[in-house]
Amino acid sequence: MSELCIKVDQLRVIYNQGKSNEVRSLDGVSVEIYSQEYVIIYGPSGCGKSTLLYGISGLQAPTYGDVIVSGKNLAKMTKKEKVQFHQTNVGMVFQAFYLIETLTVLDNVCLPKVFRGESLVERREAAMKLLQRFSIAEQADRFPSQLSGGQKQRVSIARALVNNPEIILADEPVGNLDSESAQNVLDIFKEINEVDKKTLIMVTHNPEHLVYADRVVYMKDGKIIREDINRDKRPAEAAKKDFITAPEDISNELRLLMRTFKNLSLQQVGVLLIPFKAKQLMTHILSELTEDQTSAAENLLKEFLFNNIDEAGFKSRLDLDSEKGGAGWNKLRATSFVDRAQEIIKVADQINKNPEQALLEISDYLISEHHLKLDTEALLRFRAFIKMRLENKVDRFGLQQRLDFSIKLGGAGLYSGTAEKVVRELELMMLLNYSAQ
Repeated sequence: MSELCIKVDQLRVIYNQGKSNEVRSLDGVSVEIYSQEYVIIYGPSGCGKSTLLYGISGLQAPTYGDVIVSGKNLAKMTKKEKVQFHQTNVGMVFQAFYLIETLTVLDNVCLPKVFRGESLVERREAAMKLLQRFSIAEQADRFPSQLSGGQKQRVSIARALVNNPEIILADEPVGNLDSESAQNVLDIFKEINEVDKKTLIMVTHNPEHLVYADRVVYMKDGKIIREDINRDKRPAEAAKKDFITAPEDISNELRLLMRTFKNLSLQQVGVLLIPFKAKQLMTHILSELTEDQTSAAENLLKEFLFNNIDEAGFKSRLDLDSEKGGAGWNKLRATSFVDRAQEIIKVADQINKNPEQALLEISDYLISEHHLKLDTEALLRFRAFIKMRLENKVDRFGLQQRLDFSIKLGGAGLYSGTAEKVVRELELMMLLNYSAQ
């Protein structure tokens, strides 16, 4: 049975603490990783994913919190124990390779064994086996400057494995590689995890890599915002701790709700989602109201989604002064908001009622709302991609990628920012359409 391998508990990493330029790279991160798992840490640049990886490796000391690997707290290790840990427990693969240019390929791979005091024959034998395995044995006597990027990365993987560590950590390992070399490296990692039974943790910002992982940890602004599970290798009691996947901008109320889904009836789930739907719709449409105006309007929107007030009552209450129980908006803003909300809700309602008509209505709405200029081929692809998402044949990342790709690459040719907006609005419609009935 898979055992707990790594435990990160409330890890905080703060640079320039207490100064005007203080930066919180990690802000209370907790995660558990089990032996032989393949975990990907995913998120945009600057989200803290590499800092988390370095924290697990022991290269980044925590400001607060604990990192426990194989039952040992890294912060409490002696210098000798840390050296031992880096030599035998973890192997690291970096985007920039970090090969020593003055050493041959063979000597680069041997290097971790030099510090273990092993004989020249033993370490060269072990290194050559790995070079042969990764089809670069013929490059053994060359220097790194004579290798391609893909070859360099295979050398660095061999170096990471030469001391036979249980854990392999990879920081954007294919970021500097062409597509063919990147695929080669990803296949090697898959083999290392499945055949060698190594625990593998990889940092990436490329959504195409996520299918390789057993578990995907999503990060944003120094925090873990959710997890997705492709294949669960953990013991049953560990899996029970997970919360159901939620959108990135998740409220504390919904996170609590989703953790308790298993204890709720389907009807209760549908009712309790109404406040979250209201919050998401409010956030989507509004941008420049005071907190009190937004809060009052959100409460009215809940009443509207609960069918406790009609469209006319919703508009009039939005326009009513706050002292009289309204939201304190003006009539023009109230009318515009309600009309927009009604339009989105109306289109979303078609998803289950009439799927074929919904595809046309949603596509036409998104094209009109975002002022898309599509020729015949792009339009057909746009509708096909929307259909795939509505049928859950792709996730939101797959849809955004297809919309963003150029026509020549088989995509719809949208600008990246436009593709993101289209996807966000479609996800909102799918949320509004959700019913527990």
